[in-house]
This record gives sequence, C-alpha cells and structure tokens, in this order.
Amino acid sequence: MEKKDLIKINDYLWEIPKEFRADMRVPARVYVSEKMLEEIFRDRSLNQLINVATLPGIVSYSLAMPDIHEGYGFPIGGVAAIKADEGVISPGGVGYDINCGMRLLLSSYSEDELKPYLNRLADEIAISVPSGLGRGHKKSLGHNDLDKILNYGARQLVENGYGDPEDLEYCEAGGSLEMANARAVSSRAKNRGGDQVGTLGSGNHFLEIQKVAEIFNPEVAEKFGLFLNQIAVMIHTGSRGLGHQVATDYIRIMMRTMPNYRINLPDRELACAPFKSEEGQNYFQAMAAAANFAWANRQMISFFVRQAWEKVLGKGDKLRILYDVAHNIAKLEQYEIDGKKQTLVVHRKGSTRAFPAHHPEIPAKYQAIGQPVLIPGSMGTASYVLIGTEKSEESWHSTCHGAGRQMSRASAIKNLSAQAIINQLKGKGILVKCDSLKGLAEEAPQAYKDIDEVINVVDKSGLSLKVAKLIPLAVIKGE
Repeated sequence: MEKKDLIKINDYLWEIPKEFRADMRVPARVYVSEKMLEEIFRDRSLNQLINVATLPGIVSYSLAMPDIHEGYGFPIGGVAAIKADEGVISPGGVGYDINCGMRLLLSSYSEDELKPYLNRLADEIAISVPSGLGRGHKKSLGHNDLDKILNYGARQLVENGYGDPEDLEYCEAGGSLEMANARAVSSRAKNRGGDQVGTLGSGNHFLEIQKVAEIFNPEVAEKFGLFLNQIAVMIHTGSRGLGHQVATDYIRIMMRTMPNYRINLPDRELACAPFKSEEGQNYFQAMAAAANFAWANRQMISFFVRQAWEKVLGKGDKLRILYDVAHNIAKLEQYEIDGKKQTLVVHRKGSTRAFPAHHPEIPAKYQAIGQPVLIPGSMGTASYVLIGTEKSEESWHSTCHGAGRQMSRASAIKNLSAQAIINQLKGKGILVKCDSLKGLAEEAPQAYKDIDEVINVVDKSGLSLKVAKLIPLAVIKGE
C-alpha cells in the first residue's frame, strides 16, 4: 500500500476505498494528519484495518484513531461497529487487556501545597499498590468472592466498603456490565486473577500524581472541577492476567469453530463468531465479566491511593473521581443507520468512547456538557482531559486512547537505557518509583508518538475537544 491508494477526505481523515481489495465489505478510514500518515506505513496496521473491513456485518467503515499501530487482529486504535442481528463479535477487536482503561482522581490541593509531601506520598502509594507483572496481594480471593466481582464489578467492592456509591456514578456503565457471567470465565482465568484485584500490572500501565498545567476550555474545566496547578491522580490499568486468559480462551474457541459458520477471513487473528451464536454470547458474557474485574481493580487501587493520601495528608481532602472510562471493550449501542435505529456491537480496541451532551449513558452532572474523555500520554509526557462531541457520531462516538507506539518493545529495550530515562525524567523534576528497570526502557517517551500531535488530530477533527492538559510530578510503574 502507498499513500496514493488513500483518498483524502479532509486534513485529518483518510479513506481506503472498498474497491481497494475485493473482500472488503466497507471502506477503511483513519484519522491522522498528513505528517503522521507517512509513519503508519512502517508497520502492518493499515493492512489490519483493511482486514477488519472484511468482517461479516460491519457497518459503514472500519476506523482507526491517530494512535494507530499494529496489534493482534485489529490494529490498536481500531473501531468497528457490527450489526448485532447478523454480524460477528471478535476478541481481537477488544484485545487481550479487556477494559484496560483510565481513572482520574481529583484533589483540592495545588502544586505548591502538595510539594513538601510529594516524595512521601509517592512512596506510600508505591508500597500500597502492587505494580509488577504477576504481582498480587498476599490474600487471594476464593472463586466465590471472585465470581461476585466478575458479575458485579466495582459495585461489589463499593458494597463491601471499598469506596462510596458516588464513585460508581462517575464510572462508565456504573462500573458494572449487567450481561457479565462468571460461569463463562474459565477456571484458569480465575486462577490468574484471584490475587490481582488492586494491582497495576506491567507494560504501559501506570499510576501518576499529576498537576493541571494548562486549561483550554475554562467553562467546561470549571464544571469538571478542574483548576490550574490542581493535583490529580491518574490510574491506567485493566483486567490483568484474567482478561488476558479470557481473550486467549475464546480466540482458540473461535478459531476452531469459524468453519462451522462458513466464516473465511484474511487473518486468523480476526477469529470471530456470530454475535447471536453460543460462542459469541459466551465470549460477550466473559468479556463483560473481565471488564467488571478491571473496574473493580481500578476501584480497589483508588481505595489504596485514598488510604495513602490520608496517611500522608490527613482526612481534610477527599479524592473524588472525575471519570473512569474503558478503552478495550465491545458494547451494544444504538445508532441510526439508513433512517432506522439499529443495535450495533461497537468494538473499541485502543479507543475510548466520547459521548456528547444529553447522552443517556453519561452522569447527570455532565448531561448538559458531555462526557469527560481521558487520554494519557506515555511515561513522563502530558495527559489530557477532553470532552465528547456530537461530531464524534461519525466515529461511533469514539476517540483515541493514548499516544500510540512508534517503536516496538523489543527495539526500545535494545536501544534505550532505563537509567538514562530515569535521569531524563528527574531532569524534568519528575519522581520515578519503579520495582524494576526492565520495564522502563520499553515504555520510554521515545517509544511513543507525540501525544500533542495525536490530541491535535482528535481536537481538530472534532471527535473530542481539549479541556485541560496534565503533566506528571511522580510516576509509579510496575516491572
């Protein structure tokens, strides 16, 4: 594929026409600037996007956000809306880290007020929240307790005293998907997740103490409760080993059963099943259970962060949730197609939802303005709070989920020095708390696209609009 094969719709949207390949059912679209487009040809992500356009039941086009890079089956940054009645569901369209997502906690402290306590606070949080690969808590949940978390998500934890009912109001889906079914999750997956509720994990997961460095929309920022130099805590993690195993289990099942449904695809990594089939429904229920596990995970981490906060700063300030949103998930949503309301299975992989004002699924507090959108940068770079828009209906109300990799993990480890990265961050005044140097190199800022360029694309294209920019003061990482 070359640049000449794409049609430029506008400065930030490009299309690969349906005629490009005979098996495409719809065109493929990508939101990028012309400068960023050149970089995408370095991996297989556009070819993967074309492959997504071959899925049975896909509507209008396959989509990719400006953080697009190569993934498993779908490109990361990929979005596809598929008819629930006659289409499929694909685990590759959700990914292995089901409901990897973002949560932002807001304080009433300013940077100057917190500065004397920053190092101690970062230490306390790092001690409280196990962060490395496979690291869990000493107390493992029994299958009975775990099943309740899988079925009820963050709601189960709040009922047990790990948070307040208000927390759930500011979570996507109230922190619990009702179609979840713990019985659809294998014993192996449960065994992997039994001691991982309240843990960060490795890879690009992080916990950051941040400050609001810039405000672009003062009116919306005020309604969100954001102010300049305000201290916030951002949590980025998902369903850990449990979600990974759910994906593994159902990819294998669907690879075996696709011939039964006469589904032929250009890439086995797109393994799928009809949404209404037994395999499709079992995966949907298991995926929802893993999503609930992830919301419970972020809820428990929030509980630990609040404990550390109170230990260091006292009881005078309570961290409240601005929002919690998933970026690896498949959801049933209603859209008007050819003048008729239809139920679609919207796959968002490395993409997050961006609902506009008056959407029924966002909290009452945000009904008049729109959903908060949380987009993190890479380690040590800026993160953003944005707001959902009506314009994003063209992307099934989706926007990007982060900066997006431009260097493989193996290449980053080979070419970048972890100690040099620590020194670089310290030079910017950023504290780093990490169990191991191994994971630092692969998550270095140099391994990712420029978050400011990525955010500029979604802002200029109207998929979500900038509200505030946050920069890290302390980064807490796993292995």
